[in-house]
Amino acid sequence: MSENRLSMLRQEVDRLNERILGLVQGRGELVLEIAKIKQAHGLDGYDPQRELEMLQRLTATASGPFGPEEVKEIFRTIFRASLDLQDVQRRRALHVRRRDLVPPGGIRIGEVAIGAGKPVLFAGPCSVETPEQMDAIAAYLAPLPVPKILRAGAFKPRTSPYTFQGLREEGLKILRRTAERHSLATVTEVLDTSTLDLVADYTDMLQIGARNMYNTELLKAVGRLRKPVLLKRGFMATLEELLLSAEYILSQGNEQVVLCERGMRTFETSTRNTLDISAVPLLRHETSLPVIVDLSHALGRRDIIAPCARAALASGAEGLMVEVHPCPDQALSDGFQQLDPSACSALLQSLGWEPPERAGAIPDLVVSSDAFAEAQHHD
Repeated sequence: MSENRLSMLRQEVDRLNERILGLVQGRGELVLEIAKIKQAHGLDGYDPQRELEMLQRLTATASGPFGPEEVKEIFRTIFRASLDLQDVQRRRALHVRRRDLVPPGGIRIGEVAIGAGKPVLFAGPCSVETPEQMDAIAAYLAPLPVPKILRAGAFKPRTSPYTFQGLREEGLKILRRTAERHSLATVTEVLDTSTLDLVADYTDMLQIGARNMYNTELLKAVGRLRKPVLLKRGFMATLEELLLSAEYILSQGNEQVVLCERGMRTFETSTRNTLDISAVPLLRHETSLPVIVDLSHALGRRDIIAPCARAALASGAEGLMVEVHPCPDQALSDGFQQLDPSACSALLQSLGWEPPERAGAIPDLVVSSDAFAEAQHHD
C-alpha cells in the first residue's frame, strides 16, 4: 500500500514539474518580449527596482514548506536565468555576428580586397618622418607580388609626452603624395573626433588604435563616416569587448570593418606584448569580419616575426601587419621592432609571398637581451 502511495506522489511531482517547466518557459517568452520593447527604447534589460518589488510581493505571501528566504532564493535564480536569456538574445542580434557582413569580393581598400581569400600585407614605417623615407619604402613595396597597403602614422599616441608625436597634417600630406606616386592604398591612425575629417581626407582606411578601442564617440563617428576601418584590439581587452567596439561602428551603418589582433599585456617580458594566436580562430568563429595580425606591436622584436607570421596565417589570419623602415636604427619611433627592406623580403620569401630572386639577403636579426630590454623603455 505504501509503495502505491509513493508511486502516486511521485507521479504528482512529475506533473507539477511539467507544469512548472511550462510556466517558466512561458515566463521566458514574456521576458524576451519585454526585452525587445526596452531595447527599442534604449533601456537596460536589468531593472533592480522591479526585481525588488517582485521579491517583496512573493515573500510576503509565502506560506507552506518554503519560507520567505527559500522563496527569495528560488526566484532570484529564475530572475538570473531570465537575464542570461536576454543577454544571449542580445548577442545573437548584434550586427557583428551576422554571417553576411563581408561581400564575396571582400572589403575593398583601393584595389586591395581584404577577406577575399588572399592574405594582405600591411607594411610601412611606424611614423611618417620625411618624404624621402616614405618614398623609399613605397618604392620597395609597390612591385611586390602580393596585395599590400601602405601603413604609417601621422598622429602618434605615445606613452611619454616628450617623445615624437608625429608630423600630423604634414605627415598626412606626405603619406598621400607617396601613395599616389606609387599607386598604393593607405591606412593611418585617427586619434580623436576633432581630427577625424582631416585624417579621412588623406587616407583610404582609418585605423582605430589599441588605446582608442574604448573611445565610443570616435567609434560612432567613424561608423557614420562609412570609410573602411581597421580596429585594433586593446592590449587589455577581451575578444567580447573587441566585438562590442566593432558593434559601435556597425551600428552606425559602416560594415567595412577589419579586426586586428596586436598582442595583449601579460607578465611576460621577453616580448613587447603576448601575441594571442587563439584570438584569430575565435574571432572568425564569432564574426564574418576579416581578422589580421599586427606582428610588430605584438612582438616588439624582429627575430621571431617569421615563425609567428606563419602561425598567424595557419590560424586563419587574412592579413599581416609589419613595420618596415629604410633604416630602423635611425627611426624616430619604435625602431627596435621595424624591419628593413631586406629583412622584409626574407620574411615574405619564408611565407612564399615573394619569389626567391626578389628576396634580399637575410640579415642577422637576432636582438640581444640587453638591446631588447633597452627597447622596452620606448613606446
